[in-house]
Amino acid sequence: MTETYEQKIEKLKKIIEKIEDGNTSLDESIRLYEQGAVLVKQCETLLSEAEAKITTLSRDA
Repeated sequence: MTETYEQKIEKLKKIIEKIEDGNTSLDESIRLYEQGAVLVKQCETLLSEAEAKITTLSRDA
């Protein structure tokens, strides 16, 4: 099952909280940062796709 935009954002928020909590090691913070960067890119892609659909629908209306 593919995660929704909202699910990806929630994961990203949890990653940010974990990095900022002060109890995460440097190695873990780097790993989490990498995961977060992937999620950001996926969210950007989903938003671009949604924008393209809206643009297409607006032209057809």
